[in-house]
Parts: sequence; C-alpha cells; structure tokens
Amino acid sequence: MFEGGLAELHTHLGGSVASDILWNLAHEQGIALPVKDFWEFDALVTVSDPRGVKGLDELDQIYHWTELIQSSPIAVERSVHGAIGGAYRSQGITTLELRFNPMKRNRGGERDLDHIILAAIRGLDTASLEYPQVRAGLILMMDRTFERRLNEIIVEKAIRWASRGIVGVDIAGPRPGPGPYEYAQLEPMIESAREAGLGITIHVGEEGGDVGRSEIGEVVERLRPERIGHGILAAGDEGLERALRELGVVLEICPTSNLLTKALPDEEAVRETIRRFVESGVAFTIATDGPEMMRTHLRDEFELLFRIGALDENELREANARGHAAAFGRRTAVSV
Repeated sequence: MFEGGLAELHTHLGGSVASDILWNLAHEQGIALPVKDFWEFDALVTVSDPRGVKGLDELDQIYHWTELIQSSPIAVERSVHGAIGGAYRSQGITTLELRFNPMKRNRGGERDLDHIILAAIRGLDTASLEYPQVRAGLILMMDRTFERRLNEIIVEKAIRWASRGIVGVDIAGPRPGPGPYEYAQLEPMIESAREAGLGITIHVGEEGGDVGRSEIGEVVERLRPERIGHGILAAGDEGLERALRELGVVLEICPTSNLLTKALPDEEAVRETIRRFVESGVAFTIATDGPEMMRTHLRDEFELLFRIGALDENELREANARGHAAAFGRRTAVSV
C-alpha cells in the first residue's frame, strides 16, 4: 500500500526506544530505579494504562525516566541507533526524524553538550551504515520552561552540527505560566536556524483551548514554521485553517498520543478533526509521538484512522507521501 516505505516525522527519542534497551542502559549506568522488576519498569517508562494518562503533566513524569536513562553519551548513541533500526525492521520506515532536547540529557551541565549531540550523531551514522534504506535526521528541541539563553545555545548547537545530520529545531514543554507562551522571543533564534538551512517545527495547538488556538496563530505569523507538531486545535477555526493552508504548513498529527493524553476525548473526535483538515485543505502527516512509550506503531495509526473512517486508502497514501516530501532531512549518505 505504501510504496517506498513509511515516513515518520514526529517521534521523541525518549519515547522511541524499547523498554528492554532502556532497562539495560539504566543498569549499565548504575541508575537508581524505583522498581526492581522489568515488567514494573516497562510500566514506568510507557503509557501502560490503555485509558491513557490524565494529561501532559503525567506524560512528562514518564519522560523524566527515559530522559534520565538517556543522560550519557553512550546511552544517547545506543538510543538513536536502536530507534532507527527498530523503526525500519518493525515498520518499514524509510524516512525518520528523531527529536530530543540535549540539555535534558546532560545532567544539568554535568555532561558536555557537544558530547551528547555527537553521540546522537554517531548513533545516526552507525544506523545509516546498517540501514542505508533509511533517510534519518535529528531535530534538537528547545523547551518552553528554559530561560532564553539556554534555548539560544540549543539553536547554536543545531547550527554548528547541521552538516552532520541535525536537520531541524523545535520547542516543546509545558507553559511556564497560565497564559500563552511568548513565541516572539524565539524569532531571532528561529531566523538564524532558518538561514543555516535547518527546518522549523513547533509544538503547539495540542491542548489549552482558546490559549492553544491563539498560540497557533502567533506561531504561524511570527515563526513561519514548515511544520507544526500536533496543531489539532486549529480544526474548525477557519482563520487558522486558512493561514496554515496559505503558508503550506504541514501538521504532524499523532492520533493515539492525542487519545492517551486526552487532547482528543475519543475516536469520534479524532475522525472529526482529521476530516475537517481534509475538507479545509490543511496539509498533515501521521506520526506516533513515540511508538514505544505510546505502545503503538505507525502502521497501527494508519489502521486506526482507516477503521474509524477518518481517512480512506488513497488519503492514507497521500498522508504518507506528504511525510516523505515534508522531511527536513536530505541525508542520503553517512557524513565522514
């Protein structure tokens, strides 16, 4: 059905590594875990309850453990390598972009940031040798809770290592206050990244009601990203739909993740959201957000959307083809 393999553009490194690999990494590094049994650990680092989590705050608690375990060069290298190989072997994914925040893996400055990033690049290089069918890239993430200078450093590092497989920048994390996040402060950083040839994707519009919708508008107007992570709150807002359509912004929609975090209440809401984007001409691609953490895979996402009548077979093929076309990575060979 999907010629040329599958494309996944929105998956977090902290949610893309199998529990057995994380378990091994935790023990290798002597990390004190709150559990002693592997299956209890598996529940700790995944959304193990089929009813999902209470919200993004609870999901952040799961990420706390995966990010802690990945907080060393060797752990980052093995995680990137394992995520790329696993995606190809289990799902036939041939276009993959992994995103992570390197500052959440250097133990508060204890580890050198360049060593963390280079470790991710080594994992990418090794996977490229073993799985030459896969075009893979890395996206470095800023965080909304970080002070401005820390986010500037992340963008500077992304620019520095752009020739080695860093293909884009992103920002995520909870809002530091009850009101909307001030995306205007990111404009100079985003422009520097764009001028360096990096792709721009922004986590926005996943939750927050009217505040979340207003943030989508500000992001589109001020930051002009090529892609938006989630963006589901734009569905039904004709002004936002028009802006997304006119600027050619591609939404990275993660159906199962949205259900598990209660961003969308049920499958009918997923269907209505997807159909609204189809009918309004808003471009989107489908992703998992983190297949291991969400206990799903990309083919499961396509099957879900087909089963609930959100997309037919042709529309699924189009969404997947759009994923290949919207990828930031132009990596076709290993850098040396």
